[in-house]
Amino acid sequence: MCGCLHSTPDQALRLEGDPSPSAAPASTLAPRKMRKSISISKQLASIKALRKCSDLEKAIATAALIFRNSSEPDGKLGKAAAKNLLQTQFRNFTEGQETKPRYKVLLSELDKHTETKLDFEDFMILLLSITIMSDLLQNIWSVKIM
Repeated sequence: MCGCLHSTPDQALRLEGDPSPSAAPASTLAPRKMRKSISISKQLASIKALRKCSDLEKAIATAALIFRNSSEPDGKLGKAAAKNLLQTQFRNFTEGQETKPRYKVLLSELDKHTETKLDFEDFMILLLSITIMSDLLQNIWSVKIM
């Protein structure tokens, strides 16, 4: 939900032309019938509730769409797909982390994950954990804003 005047939790990821809320799947993170070849920017533009939202809300919506587009029909992400996303969509945050003990621990936890797949919550925790330890975040913190 983006906090826009007329948005509801169910509208956050519903696209224009999608079925009514009663016909929509119970989980807003469940895969939809949207073709994966549609760019993320076009997918975001098609979500009416995001048109007046903040950059942070759009960033989270982008992460949710990338997760959904990469997830399996059950709405979860396989370990191989998660690692692929880290390498292809998150590489600027993961570069240079390979030798750091905390990064190695995170990836080994991903390998030992009790389930064979990650849900959206687990995936976001993984992204945030990598972000916090990344060199790129340190560069971001050092940017002068005034």
